[in-house]
Amino acid sequence: MSGNGIGDAPNNANGARTIDSRPVSRISISLPEELLTELDQMVEDRGFQSRSQAINDMLHQFLVEHKRERGDEVMVGIITIYYDNTANGLQKQLADLQYRYIDECISSLHVHLAHNQTMEVVLVQGPARKLQAIADEMVTKRGVIAGKIQLMAAVIPPLHPFSGD
Repeated sequence: MSGNGIGDAPNNANGARTIDSRPVSRISISLPEELLTELDQMVEDRGFQSRSQAINDMLHQFLVEHKRERGDEVMVGIITIYYDNTANGLQKQLADLQYRYIDECISSLHVHLAHNQTMEVVLVQGPARKLQAIADEMVTKRGVIAGKIQLMAAVIPPLHPFSGD
């Protein structure tokens, strides 16, 4: 790939560079040749339009992970668990856990799979550290085969803002 990321973003009405109508700043980075080759291959393999787009995506993911590790920021995400639905009382334990954390567990969906297995996805929002604790509690239940949490630096808008009446 020969693109260098220059000219990736269009100009706004004032002539400033923009991405999705947000102003952007141009930076310069130095990379070893091998890393640049790997970056270009990934850009091509994944279908990014430019190096800048790929680096923006990677940096965003890295910063979200940093915020998650700090644990004090409110985030939104999903907890995905894959479990044996014949495990005695597991489905009730998972439902009870979601009820106990009703402020953080927004919604859930479960799909029955072959061989008495179920995949459940729980939409969550709250402080990252608390969401990680909820995920850990779910994933460590007897009968859970695998589980994972994925968080994003975003917030769900209130569905029913109360006026205090």
